[in-house]
Amino acid sequence: MLTLPRYTFLQPASVDEALEHLAEHAADSLVVAGGTDAVPNLKHRLHEPRYLVHIGRLRELHFVRHEADGLHLGPLVTLTELTREPRVAAEFPTLAKAAGLVAGPQLRNMGTLGGNLCLDTRCTYYNQTYFWREALGFCLKKCGDLCHVVPAGKRCVAAHSSDVAPMLIALEAEVEIASPGKARRRVSVDEFFVADGIHNNVLAPGELVTEVIVPAHSRGLACGYQKLRPRAAIDFPMLSVAFAARLGGAACEGARLVVSAIAARPRVITGIDDLARGRPLDDAVVDAIAQAAWKQCHPLINVSYDADYRREMVPVYVRRAVREARGEA
Repeated sequence: MLTLPRYTFLQPASVDEALEHLAEHAADSLVVAGGTDAVPNLKHRLHEPRYLVHIGRLRELHFVRHEADGLHLGPLVTLTELTREPRVAAEFPTLAKAAGLVAGPQLRNMGTLGGNLCLDTRCTYYNQTYFWREALGFCLKKCGDLCHVVPAGKRCVAAHSSDVAPMLIALEAEVEIASPGKARRRVSVDEFFVADGIHNNVLAPGELVTEVIVPAHSRGLACGYQKLRPRAAIDFPMLSVAFAARLGGAACEGARLVVSAIAARPRVITGIDDLARGRPLDDAVVDAIAQAAWKQCHPLINVSYDADYRREMVPVYVRRAVREARGEA
């Protein structure tokens, strides 16, 4: 039986109260909302906090607002709510689709947008019981000093597994971050992530995500989101692909492609805009985009699936995402 570690449960009444606690105890605290990823990790002793700070009832972080400058989402909006909100489904259907592909319905009912955005990275050698990890000598991400994926590596390469993040990057969304005693700041979702599997985002100890903003200029983009996983429900992605393009008549006015679940952060594929701009998204352009992604993506054996197979699936799923944006899915 896997039991939870001992901790003090805190439920702040406001963001300010949460930040006040975190200002003093950030290193000893774990912030949770839905807890769908945190609870299994706690049972595996991947997290051993002194305080569990539950923010799931903070109404000030639970909102969906459609404003002139874009779509404003509270981090406590559940994934189910994101799939069912009518204007989100109408204006950003692939964002709703990405949220709807997370796990199964029970987990989407509890899991939140902010939680999926801040999802801990995953690795074959990390997401195991304490007994299993101890027998192997632990790993670079938790308690050890050796990466079993890249033995000579000095940086953790655990994989990013969020579904909403790559789509938000393709839509050029931003994240608002609150810090104890400081003014709130905004960063792009792309800049929110860093290439370090131990802690793959820019949140400093004690900081919270308080809002996600999808800009108004991303309304009307032609988008596609494709996810490779062993089963059509529950599983984390082996590979995920998000594509967004501005189509003006017969020609493409700009495009953005993001491939994720292969490294510690989502990868924005370079050169895609040059390949697509001023041209129709015909099969020749689709093939060129798929080939560019294949050249830039090199999955590691950081999840329990064959790396060569995952790499060969990159152009397959890129083609599917672009064709979905063309309205063919």
